[in-house]
Amino acid sequence: MKKLKLSSAEMVERARQRIEEVETADAIALVGDPNVVFVDLRDIRERQKLGFIPGSVHCPRGMIEFWVDPESPYFKEVFAEDRRFIFHCAAGWRSALTVATLQDMGFDAAHLKEGFADWLKADGPVEKTD
Repeated sequence: MKKLKLSSAEMVERARQRIEEVETADAIALVGDPNVVFVDLRDIRERQKLGFIPGSVHCPRGMIEFWVDPESPYFKEVFAEDRRFIFHCAAGWRSALTVATLQDMGFDAAHLKEGFADWLKADGPVEKTD
């Protein structure tokens, strides 16, 4: 098996060293704040199975760079709003990499440090689709 130059765990650790991480309790306190947008990077099946943060925007991980770029044909207006963006995934790995990438693009964002799994553990509010 070929050894990688940089493991995925190392990539996540490097990202976490240079991005803003939001603790779960602090994020729960921000639910309903009109100046905050939670962005859920998880697969749609994860959202359907486990639920989601009330009012969160769903953006598949593979589309985020295109959705935040005003010059992209896939641009979404929500990302042009003057609000605080907090990204999350299940465990905080995908969101750490995402926020580091967005930071490289000049987009200001933070991420939920321990992800949605910790949100559930902390009894954060959850909505489910029927």
